[in-house]
Amino acid sequence: MKARQRKRRDLLRAHAGYACEYCHITETLMGGRLTEDHVIPLSEGGTDDMDNLCWWCDVFKGSQTAAPDLRTGRTVPLFHPRRDQWEEHFRWSRDGLQILGRTAMGRASVEALRMNDPDRMETRRFWVTHRVHPRDTT
Repeated sequence: MKARQRKRRDLLRAHAGYACEYCHITETLMGGRLTEDHVIPLSEGGTDDMDNLCWWCDVFKGSQTAAPDLRTGRTVPLFHPRRDQWEEHFRWSRDGLQILGRTAMGRASVEALRMNDPDRMETRRFWVTHRVHPRDTT
């Protein structure tokens, strides 16, 4: 990896708090398997600017920038970690195992990005058991 790419990656990681900007899983808990991604894909007019890059844990998003809100049936933009506030669009379930959408954007993002898939739920169970849940550290 070139020094310039490494620096950008390190800045991105730090800006993201070394955690997925969607589901908040940390690099440590993922064994360092988080990756750089474009929020708006290059194929959809996105850029390589830091405002369009995020640090995240999975590949479910692909080139999606919008998805249907199952409650209203409307297609809405997906959560953008550089422009949108996580707490405005999501909340943790009481037991800390699920991310719940507060808004149409939040609900659509939870579904489209599979934020509550079984692997993530198992990781969150670990967080709760070991008292390292992101909701407890913010």
